[in-house]
Amino acid sequence: MTERVAATPGLYPLPDWAKETLSDLKGHQKGDLLSGDESEAIVEQYDEVRAEYVDDQLDAGLSLISEGQSRWDDMIAHPLTVHDSVETGGIVRYYDNNNFYRDPRVVADLGFSGDVARELESTQELVADGAADASLAATLPGPYSLAALATDEHYGDEADFQAAIAEFLADEVEAFPAHDTLFLLEPSLVTEPPAEGDESTATDAISTVADATDADVVVQTFYGALGEKLYAHLVDEAGADALGLDLVAGDRDDTVYNVQEFGSTDSLSLGLVDGQNTLVEEPETIAERVEWFESQIPAEGFDRTYLTPNTELFYLPANKYREKLSALAAAAEVLE
Repeated sequence: MTERVAATPGLYPLPDWAKETLSDLKGHQKGDLLSGDESEAIVEQYDEVRAEYVDDQLDAGLSLISEGQSRWDDMIAHPLTVHDSVETGGIVRYYDNNNFYRDPRVVADLGFSGDVARELESTQELVADGAADASLAATLPGPYSLAALATDEHYGDEADFQAAIAEFLADEVEAFPAHDTLFLLEPSLVTEPPAEGDESTATDAISTVADATDADVVVQTFYGALGEKLYAHLVDEAGADALGLDLVAGDRDDTVYNVQEFGSTDSLSLGLVDGQNTLVEEPETIAERVEWFESQIPAEGFDRTYLTPNTELFYLPANKYREKLSALAAAAEVLE
């Protein structure tokens, strides 16, 4: 029988109270964004935000708890923008929306950082204190997307750069506290897929990170459907326990076709609520989307189906993000 688990990987919106406080503490210019050596006052504010995120998830009824990435000023480019071997360049649009990040220009070998591990250690403590039956979900950018968002001024070869990013992320994962699931966020696989013939370079990089943990690994894609050939490579080569598939985007039929034609990983992660729209889906509607998708697939079931948003939730107002958390958790109960 398939286990259904509600989960919300990626960035959450900052609470309204934190936006003003952190803006005053950090400043208002590009150079005032996080560099990994923030003051104690800033650290304390982010600790409060992290605790609020955990409470929000527990209050909603989620049992797989994410950190929320409140410190990630640069969205999923964050692990590089705070790295000692990286210089931040100009402001770049974050995919096809009105958010922007600092271009991380890699200028030296990428060694171990530990920045995300420290975030997760704090989150693990909060989860343990908040609910005995809850477990921790870790989130990282996938190596393909992180390399696509960055500028290589050191390695000189696209494949070598992806491999170096993957080794860096794998080293970070090895420092993580115990976690149930690792979500690797890979939107660039959809928006800027590898050229034909280069798919295995991307899947090898993902596999390097996946091999660094004993947890279940989800390669979470969003912003639409994967190309057929790339999808098949990901199923066969990426070493993931689950692929994240966007069922909100208009090309969802292409996603269904991919699974019908090329099979799937043992588990799946389904993007079921719109992470960029304030309309809150009813739990019954979300459950129907799961049942519809599963009815299209010629298989007896999956080990686990993750019920997730189709994108990160930081696009939403804080009150709407909380309502979407509750809707996903309730949908998992409807499906029991």
